[in-house]
Amino acid sequence: MTDGQFRSLPLEDFHKAAGARFGGFAGWSMPLTYPPGVMKEHLHTREHAGLFDISHMKLFEVFGLGAAALLSRACPLDASGLEPAQSKYTFFLTETAGIIDDLIVTRLGPERFMVVANAGNAATDEAHLKAIAKEFAVTVKPLDRVFLALQGPDAADVLAKAGIPTDALIFMHGIEPRPNWFLSRSGYTGEDGFEIGLPEVDARQLATTLLEDPRVQWIGLAARDSLRLEAGLCLHGQDITPDENPASAGLMWAISKDVRASGGFVGAEALGKILAEGPAEKRVGLKPEGRQPVRAGTALFDADGNPAGRVTSGGFGPSAAAPVAMGYVDAALAKPGTRLFADVRGTKIPVDVSPLPFTPHRYRKG
Repeated sequence: MTDGQFRSLPLEDFHKAAGARFGGFAGWSMPLTYPPGVMKEHLHTREHAGLFDISHMKLFEVFGLGAAALLSRACPLDASGLEPAQSKYTFFLTETAGIIDDLIVTRLGPERFMVVANAGNAATDEAHLKAIAKEFAVTVKPLDRVFLALQGPDAADVLAKAGIPTDALIFMHGIEPRPNWFLSRSGYTGEDGFEIGLPEVDARQLATTLLEDPRVQWIGLAARDSLRLEAGLCLHGQDITPDENPASAGLMWAISKDVRASGGFVGAEALGKILAEGPAEKRVGLKPEGRQPVRAGTALFDADGNPAGRVTSGGFGPSAAAPVAMGYVDAALAKPGTRLFADVRGTKIPVDVSPLPFTPHRYRKG
């Protein structure tokens, strides 16, 4: 633990040596920024390759005869229909269809899956999954791994030069290239990139090798946040919580029509009712007028001064070269171009509803 309050990353000494400024996040002491600063770190990732330590996130191996059945019950997902190495974005839902956590599930074998969960929800997710697992012939095993993400247009070439070829891997696919390693072509920046879970001793060697490449530099949590916001990607605990559902959050693309129809997952009945009635509010992109960012928690109003919604994430987008935000608005106001007003310390700032993402995704899909 750090300061008796936050857990320390296994590679904390690397970050201290790199001049990181630390702060608390989801129970961990995390590198927020490095000497170049948020703006340069953000742009470096968009232009070259950023290395992120995301070891606060949790990996679970799920294996056994009932592994696919368990995951199809715990998530709105047809786990048995996943191809080998295929990854799928999905959720744990409450019985009322609230989002407990968003996850990525990857099929590693006929009866083996990897589940990647968010840091702040790791204990909740483990308890939730194990409670459902009692009904199935399955083992849920939390893994002790360092988790690194390499993101940006140079990421694939950098890994190849480090002896890790990735040409056969496309977006949202994952493999085990070495014993106790998990490598997926995924990330949370909107760029092509990879996430790698591996033992600490291997992680130290890999990080050292990657950082010898001039195209690679450490990137902190602050730039990761601005990158994912520009990409229109949700942060659990802000943009999605147990108080929001996949329909309101604009995430129904992650649940196939067949899975919706089967209704075999936790929260299916409640989600079906929400879809039938239509969600009362919707997550949208928001573009403030001028240069003043609007932050999470800012209230939104319509042209007549009536409450219209709230901002859940907001800041300055270095690649968009403008303030950007996301939030929830009344469903009737969710059309792009709708003019709303954000109350920033008593000043009403004009904000237009905008399509997402703010910067194009550049995933390698083929």
